Amino acid sequence: MEFAFSDEQEMIRESAEGFLAHVSDSAAVRAAMVSERGFDEALWQRLCSEMYWPAIHIPEAYGGLGLGFVELGILLEQMGRRLLCSPFFATACMATPALLLAADDQQKQRWLPLIADGSVTAALAFSSANGRAAEDVQVTAVKEGDGFVLNGTLNHVLDGHGADLLIIAARLPGSVGEAGISLFAVDADHPGIERQMLPTMDQTRRQARIRLNGVYLDGQCLLGEFGAGWPHLERVLQLACIALACEQTGGAQQVLDLSVAYMQERQQFGRPIASFQALKHRAADMMLQVECARSASYYAACVAQEVLDPEGDPQVAAELPTASALAKAHCSDTFFHCASEAIQLHGGVGFTWEYDVHLYFKRARASESFLGLPAWHLERIAEAILGEQP
Repeated sequence: MEFAFSDEQEMIRESAEGFLAHVSDSAAVRAAMVSERGFDEALWQRLCSEMYWPAIHIPEAYGGLGLGFVELGILLEQMGRRLLCSPFFATACMATPALLLAADDQQKQRWLPLIADGSVTAALAFSSANGRAAEDVQVTAVKEGDGFVLNGTLNHVLDGHGADLLIIAARLPGSVGEAGISLFAVDADHPGIERQMLPTMDQTRRQARIRLNGVYLDGQCLLGEFGAGWPHLERVLQLACIALACEQTGGAQQVLDLSVAYMQERQQFGRPIASFQALKHRAADMMLQVECARSASYYAACVAQEVLDPEGDPQVAAELPTASALAKAHCSDTFFHCASEAIQLHGGVGFTWEYDVHLYFKRARASESFLGLPAWHLERIAEAILGEQP
């Protein structure tokens, strides 16, 4: 598999890097993360109308650019470097894949063009617990006439407080595990839906609690077959893990760059601390981990592209569960390790408010647990290996 970027992909990377360096610097991030919605709405509209980023992997038939998951990963790596505060991840990396995989053509025609042009932001609401497996889907859906009635509470919904569209996972009462799960596309202001913003350690990424109190949905809201939605949701979560891994790679690269820049400026014993051999070794270890994370995340992105492509290679697509688990586990460990090392290499000022390193440390810790801790994903890899043995 060829890992070098094409000329077009390199152009996307350079464009994203330059644009985000200008619009998502330290001051912009700090202003956005304390705002009411958690992001700059004017900047979000620029991302949609000037850069067309939400449309990047939406097919051209639905108003998108028709590019692939690797191109999406390129954007996410740069967003991770700049801690971009926006509903992009929830919309493009969780809700959009759910529509691409589970919706029929009429539903795609209704929602995807609105997501592509920035008219609609979306969120995937699926978990009542810690958000990593089928057991975490605890909202119930009961068929009533031509529609459905949903009840329950959804926790840790990424950017769910301000989304216009919710993709909700619910299950038949009494069902367990992977059985009986369905997906629904719902207007966020639908009667019976209550949303509450949650306090989070990572201020650059908002989460919400959503309560469903006898929410009645007509049959057109159902994505796919009733009670058979888990295969779609499982793939969406695996794709989201890959997207998060790309973002974590960018964050790890940035804290390495910040650490090296600081060590070159900080003087001790009459010379920069970057000249000390022990600190060089620590920076080199960080760089090695970042490069391995980048390889894992982009390999997984290549696999993800085969999944979303109707003409993709099924043998490569079959690697999605393992590739996504590997990328999420390794990139989570890498980001948190590099952020921790950056705190140490910055010395006593590393966790002060004036320096940005603490923002990356909080994002690293929050993203480590989001969509499953590394240990949980490593268990999935071990189970896959053992299952292949004769």
